[in-house]
Amino acid sequence: MKILLSLIILFMTSALNDNKQTSIYNFEMTDIDGNEVSLSKYKGNVIMVVNVASKCGFTPQYEGLQNIYDKYKEEGFVILGFPANNFKGQEPGSDEEIKQFCTLEYGVEFPMFSKVSVKGEDQSELFRYLTAQPNPDFEGEIKWNFEKFLIDKNGSLKRRFRSDVKPESDEVISAIKEELGR
Repeated sequence: MKILLSLIILFMTSALNDNKQTSIYNFEMTDIDGNEVSLSKYKGNVIMVVNVASKCGFTPQYEGLQNIYDKYKEEGFVILGFPANNFKGQEPGSDEEIKQFCTLEYGVEFPMFSKVSVKGEDQSELFRYLTAQPNPDFEGEIKWNFEKFLIDKNGSLKRRFRSDVKPESDEVISAIKEELGR
């Protein structure tokens, strides 16, 4: 009986731990070309996750995002763009249309993913995880397009920036450099 009880406890603990995401590396997402990608692919890199949109006042931030990606990618920095249509329908296109727009208008070369929901009942598990993680900035739901989540080399959220903080701002660049230097 004691052995059976120990096995049940072990099984239940394992099941609970399997359901609790402990880093960004536990997620598998669909890229903009329809391929499944384990985010563990980016292990050891400093990652910036950004919810993006093509018809937003902040859309020109694609240029700044591409610039910082170009500047720091050789040092182990990557940006992951996640299109979302949660805010006033500002990302109505298909994945193919979004990819074409980003490439032609802004020369985006950083990894882009399939459109997701970043808030609400259908919120992506990745964004549910990210918005609940403690960090020195703020927690809670995403307020608008182009919020930025800075992830350290171990897959943990370190900083979070609202939409109006430009990718090339001193605040963002300092945070990226700090994480790259660790």
